[in-house]
Amino acid sequence: MTETYDDSFVKELTRMSDNFDRWYTDVVRKAELADYTPVRGCMVIRPYGYALWEGIQRAFDDMIKSSGHENWYFPLLIPEELFIKEAEHVEGFTPEVAWVTEAGSHGKLDQRLAIRPTSETIIGTLMRRYVQSHRDLPKLTNQWCNVVRWELRTRLFLRTAEFLWQEGHTFHANAAEAIEEVDRILEYYRVVAEDWCAMPVFTGQKTPSETFPGAVHTKSIEALMRDGLTLQAGTSHYFGQNFSRAYDVSFANRENEREFCYTTSWGMSTRLIGGLIMAHGDDSGLILPPKLVPVQVVVVPIYRTDEARREVAEFIAGWEPGVRAAGIRLKVDWSDERPGAKFNHWELKGVPLRLEVGPRDVAGGQVTAVDRLARQKRPLGVSALAEQLSAELNGFQARLYQRAVEFRQANTVQVKRLAELVDHFSAWAGYVNAPWCGEADCEAKVKEATGGVKSSNYDPDREAEGECLVCGRPARYQINFARSY
Repeated sequence: MTETYDDSFVKELTRMSDNFDRWYTDVVRKAELADYTPVRGCMVIRPYGYALWEGIQRAFDDMIKSSGHENWYFPLLIPEELFIKEAEHVEGFTPEVAWVTEAGSHGKLDQRLAIRPTSETIIGTLMRRYVQSHRDLPKLTNQWCNVVRWELRTRLFLRTAEFLWQEGHTFHANAAEAIEEVDRILEYYRVVAEDWCAMPVFTGQKTPSETFPGAVHTKSIEALMRDGLTLQAGTSHYFGQNFSRAYDVSFANRENEREFCYTTSWGMSTRLIGGLIMAHGDDSGLILPPKLVPVQVVVVPIYRTDEARREVAEFIAGWEPGVRAAGIRLKVDWSDERPGAKFNHWELKGVPLRLEVGPRDVAGGQVTAVDRLARQKRPLGVSALAEQLSAELNGFQARLYQRAVEFRQANTVQVKRLAELVDHFSAWAGYVNAPWCGEADCEAKVKEATGGVKSSNYDPDREAEGECLVCGRPARYQINFARSY
């Protein structure tokens, strides 16, 4: 026996198609990912949301350790005299920096301490101790930590005063090796986004105006959300010798001459969870990729009598251990809610597969499977259930990724003139790909003419044909423009 789909619970959730911003907040809170706190600008990440972050951590941590990176931990507090040494970097962060000025009964501090908005300054200072010779290089560091960037217009996961991330900082003997590192990490970010989060991304370089403060160049991954806005989901920066010169991180090269290190930094944060939500969700809530979701398969027992309950429980107990042994993250929902309410609850939480098990299923030696994308019921025999579920989850991951690819393709257009671009963004969002001369004044004119549309990223190795969409001069690059988070 199965129960018909009851949407009374889902009606409490704002529909994505009615109000995307409110839908997003509703989903984050009702699906128990995160919530607001009494601390302005700071969120609590609940276990279901933190499990997603742990999955992302494991995936990325395995990648960087395979290429020789090591996890460190560096101080949360940064003395002002260190922080101000790299002027361009400080200028870029000044509006967001939170300062500690007093210390309990000790009163006012002799100098302010910045609560880290990022760690280039303190890591550069400390690394002078550990880098003396070319034999000490490369030094490949990463830390998993929290940072604070003072933000009052907050949005759970996407923009909060305190958030979690990883930040990598590496030190190299030459520019070529450092630039290669930037590209290696960018590829790791692409793998996390596409292979784990099922979220297709554009990889490319940011324009000078969008480059991280103090960097020579910045590269990023950018993903399209279902409201047509783009999300920068990971960045990788090449600093040349800018930071090492400011903090005197130098080494004796092979000719025994002192030389400043070439450095990089790169970061990916809990903002990626916001991207997961917005790239895949629908009016019923989350749709989560099997590789990351903490519950891949939920089992909903269906029964009317105590005898039927015992029968269903014995049947589930016969195949449940084998499914778990296959590495499938399974939960059996024995709560007292009606089956329809359970269906809605687990759909809201984005669980890829639901298995309904009632007396008729027991009699037939099967379960009734419903996946979160298709929502079509189909029987699966229990004789090889673990193998079937593994195949179902792999197929779900691939379909979820393809769904996002098709959405991006349908919402990416090519234009040749600024007027076409303005017309497009007056009606909708998405990506607009256009020829660009590479000059900052033309980039600024796009932003002005559209009321805030920014360049996303571009492939610096791909030459464009035709004329710049703004000035008509020969184009150097094809570049994406989008409204962004």
